[in-house]
Amino acid sequence: MKRHLRTIALSGYFVLLLLPIYWMLNMSLRANADILSSFALYPSDPTIANYLKIFTEESWYSGYLNSIIYVTLNTVISLVTALPAAYAFSRFQFIGDKHVFFWLLTNRMAPAAVFLLPFFQLYSTFGLIDTHIAVALAHCLFNVPLAVWILEGFMSGIPREIDETAFIDGYSFPRFFAAVFIPLIRAGIGVTAFFCFMFSWVELLLARTLTITNAKPIVATMTRTVSATGLDWGLLAAAGILTIVPGALVIWFVRNHLAKGFALGRV
Repeated sequence: MKRHLRTIALSGYFVLLLLPIYWMLNMSLRANADILSSFALYPSDPTIANYLKIFTEESWYSGYLNSIIYVTLNTVISLVTALPAAYAFSRFQFIGDKHVFFWLLTNRMAPAAVFLLPFFQLYSTFGLIDTHIAVALAHCLFNVPLAVWILEGFMSGIPREIDETAFIDGYSFPRFFAAVFIPLIRAGIGVTAFFCFMFSWVELLLARTLTITNAKPIVATMTRTVSATGLDWGLLAAAGILTIVPGALVIWFVRNHLAKGFALGRV
């Protein structure tokens, strides 16, 4: 009896979880006039016009390309920066180490709006407004502390004797770090890359303020569906479905690392 109740409860949970995605898919396959005229559990006259508009209009598909570019840049920069920093916090003790570690986390706790004006003035001075690297570096303020915190938890679980044995065997530090240590924490790197990617992908405030046209992300482009006649619900739903795809692909490729990372790491 308990097993059946557990199955029913789990099934109900997944239905509730997938219902918004299904409803967004349903709306994306309907014309806006059809959506506003009647309630329907499924599209009676499905159309892919909304998707065709996104794939054929440069203002739409360029938004996806811009988002992928700066999100990838941010993920790479965050990992390259956080790996040595996390190793230092994990293996060495120095004056103020815990205070510095806490200060890093306070950057992650602060809302993005706090840093909006300083970023805008700084990037305006150096001519970085409306560039991919501007958004990527701005997101590093939040992703690097998170990456350091997660990776430090994984690295602390690796015995220090491995480091000492490698150095005795003649490994230089760069060779040891790249060939021995990084493979041991690949699950942590997968988890960290996932969180960095997802935060940068969905963040709107900084991405919208620091870009104009050349690097405008899809999350900002989606606000263009508002017109004098109201919201274009079908187009907005199609764009929403397409924004789910990159995140789903990332989860698919790091799924094995995610399972181990959530079980063993500091997540």
